[in-house]
Amino acid sequence: MGRDLSEKFPIARQTFDEADEALGFSLSKLCFEGPEEQLKLTEFTQPSIFTVSIAAQRVLAEKGIQPSFVAGHSLGEYSANVAAGVLSFADAVKTVRNRGRYMQEAVPAGEGAMAAVLGMSSEAVIEICAKAAAETGAVVSAANLNSPDQTVISGTVAGVEKAGALAQNAGAKRVIMLAVSAPFHCALMQPAQDRLAKDLHSLSFSDAAVPVITNIDAALTTGADQLRDALIRQVTGSVRWVESMRLLITQQPTHYIEVGPGKVLSGLLRQIDRSQKALSVEDEGSLAKTIAALTTPS
Repeated sequence: MGRDLSEKFPIARQTFDEADEALGFSLSKLCFEGPEEQLKLTEFTQPSIFTVSIAAQRVLAEKGIQPSFVAGHSLGEYSANVAAGVLSFADAVKTVRNRGRYMQEAVPAGEGAMAAVLGMSSEAVIEICAKAAAETGAVVSAANLNSPDQTVISGTVAGVEKAGALAQNAGAKRVIMLAVSAPFHCALMQPAQDRLAKDLHSLSFSDAAVPVITNIDAALTTGADQLRDALIRQVTGSVRWVESMRLLITQQPTHYIEVGPGKVLSGLLRQIDRSQKALSVEDEGSLAKTIAALTTPS
């Protein structure tokens, strides 16, 4: 993850070096060589994905490709803020690692769960979560409103299982339990949110150079204080991705570029609006394709 960019582009290598120095251990070695068991722990997963994303964004910037708007899904909101000049990379990578650790420690292993509900509107899923919570007294809520047909729910094992059963009875196509290390974006994350708030209040935030679409409000935001507050509230709040992308679409961007490992967000964008197409950058090959697409007249 990120090795190809690091080997081919000095600015990407510099990004990994900055991460290693800020964190006090070799994140680059972990990204490039593993072990996978360690990489799967959220306190390492989060800074790894974040660093690869910023490495890709910086390579694009060197090629003269700058965003007019930025948005990131959950952890990705930190990448968006760094790309917009709101936070320094060093501050963000340390905070992201702490964010992962706080989330991991907020709920004992085995007590939380997440599940993807497919083929059902988010409004229906939200109602089902409320019903499941009322019937069981357990925590469960909509965590990620990813696409018109995909909503991820989060909470205690009992709450998620109850809501999943209710969703299937109500006509959901599928309910898939997710292999996650913690139940993100629900009330169980309050201890993590409280700890993270202290960290974020100790950092210097600047107004954004370009608007950031925040997860929690699905709103175009540039103010430093509002962006800090949005990062705090998103720990227990829902990722309103469908609304965020529909807002972005109204701004009529010419291109969408997903940076970092994988093409999950590109896939979600197609589900939200099939007429929109996203490019992606995670290595030299995908960078070349993206640059070719941007420089070829439509």
